[in-house]
Amino acid sequence: MRAALLIARRELGSYLRSFSGYVIIAVVLALHGVFFNAYALGGASKRSAEVLQGFFWSCFGFTAVAAVLISMRLLAEERQTGTIDLLYSSPVKDGEIVFGKYLSSLAFLALYLVATAYMPALVLVNGKISFGQIVAGYFGSFLVGSACLAVGIFGSALARSQLVAAIASGCMVISLVISWLLAKVSDRPLTDIFTNLALYQQHFPPFEKGLIHVRDVVYYLALTYLGLFVATRVLEARRWK
Repeated sequence: MRAALLIARRELGSYLRSFSGYVIIAVVLALHGVFFNAYALGGASKRSAEVLQGFFWSCFGFTAVAAVLISMRLLAEERQTGTIDLLYSSPVKDGEIVFGKYLSSLAFLALYLVATAYMPALVLVNGKISFGQIVAGYFGSFLVGSACLAVGIFGSALARSQLVAAIASGCMVISLVISWLLAKVSDRPLTDIFTNLALYQQHFPPFEKGLIHVRDVVYYLALTYLGLFVATRVLEARRWK
């Protein structure tokens, strides 16, 4: 665990010192702000709770995008630059490498979520909001980001370049998002499987409304664990090639 924390500290420092990390956050944050202004605030008069629900709906998508872009460099860059050999030769387990990099990316993604707080604040200025809805919405967004980061680390472990890692991770995340569409054209038990696998449709809407269900928390945590587990196995397999 100590080794994982050291790796996380080194990776987080690398994020904070690099220009690319800030560019990712700035671009995604700007697009999120424009989208929020156009779709959540725009149009007909809405109650504050409905505006917040629209904000967290958009937050789901932009958090997933930010997670994929942040995680694409974690392992792919190590292989691309050749520094992965240094990690392999160090007395650090593959699981500690993956977990350390995951922790650093999760901390950096948390900075993005904190930066979005000005949008709910705008709603507070113009109306009344439920802090319970804000807490639940951000908690759900954090869980989504955690799961997408784990999927992104898996994609980064598979790829030799950051671009390929981003494409592979993006395809996996999109597949999870649209799996509910497959449920509509499938028969049982596949219908239930695809429905429960849906990254958004089945599990995130309660968070938007200020509700926290154990099944939804378990789903995102299980997806996070699965992503980190398979990423570790890929790293172990490549070690012996």
